[in-house]
Amino acid sequence: MAVFNSLNFENHEGVHFFADEDSGLKAIIAVHNTVRGPGAGGTRLWQYSNEQAALDDVLNLSKAMSYKNAMADIPFGGGKGVIIRPEGDFDRKALFAAYGRAVESLGGIYCTAEDVGVTPSDMEVIRTQTKFVGGLDHGVAASGDPSPVTAEGVFRGLKVAWKKVSGQSDLGGVRVAVQGLGHVGYTLAEKLVHAGAKVWAADINENVLTKAKRELGAVIVPIDEIHTQDVDIFAPCALGGAVNPKSLPEIKARIIGGAANNQLSNSDLGIDLLEKGILYCPDYVINGGGIINVASELSGTYDPKWVDARLDGLSRTLKEIFEISDDSGQPTNIVADKIAKMRITSAQT
Repeated sequence: MAVFNSLNFENHEGVHFFADEDSGLKAIIAVHNTVRGPGAGGTRLWQYSNEQAALDDVLNLSKAMSYKNAMADIPFGGGKGVIIRPEGDFDRKALFAAYGRAVESLGGIYCTAEDVGVTPSDMEVIRTQTKFVGGLDHGVAASGDPSPVTAEGVFRGLKVAWKKVSGQSDLGGVRVAVQGLGHVGYTLAEKLVHAGAKVWAADINENVLTKAKRELGAVIVPIDEIHTQDVDIFAPCALGGAVNPKSLPEIKARIIGGAANNQLSNSDLGIDLLEKGILYCPDYVINGGGIINVASELSGTYDPKWVDARLDGLSRTLKEIFEISDDSGQPTNIVADKIAKMRITSAQT
């Protein structure tokens, strides 16, 4: 297994491997940078094809969290956790209790919350073993699943992007293709429909598609065709890599912005998007609402006004990225990386 030579290593401060035979836990926690504060980022439960795939994923996500937290202007660095889903049946409570002990053993350099495959109930189990956890349903500062706040941040960001390309902030009549109707994607679709937009949707869950068609009037399309729709906005809200060399030539949208992490399969695609005239909303900027919400929890006193102000800050940062991209001719993802790195360096010095 390649660690230091991995393309995603990028000077991580620490990569920690955990195993617990009784529960079947196999987990990796990556801490990319703690200059601005403890590494903070969600934990993902996923059935990886092999251990290298899990390592590559956690390293990539951890680095992105450093950038995300810097752009959200919260006092945390970047970290991420992945749990390799055990084969067959397993005791979920035992698994997450063991993972909580793993988080606790790091002594506070990493704080966790939900990510793909993990629920607030799982966070409650983790909390029995460590205090370095957010996204809780119960407790003094608990605010529950951060997904609705992530969706709100993406919604606000799409309004900024739409105004940039059309001159209008009203989303009435705007056509949006939402890839993935999980907790964030479905909430985003609801917000878009309530704002007057028309939604095309795709997901692997047939039940949620039926619900979206019934409740939101969504046009249902196959998962491998959602990016090809003749729409104004393509919103990736599932796993990463939605924009790749194969999908890019098929994208007709004027804007790409969604809740998924690592939406570009490689950073050079930002240049291709710029040349194609597609406005890209850097993922770790537009989807930063969830970690803002968790940061407020971790402060010990949840403050919805503070969260709302930080969401407004994300929208301003996104607008700044668009303006710098226009002035410099650089892709928006490169502009965002430079701003994030500058904020991290400023904290260090």
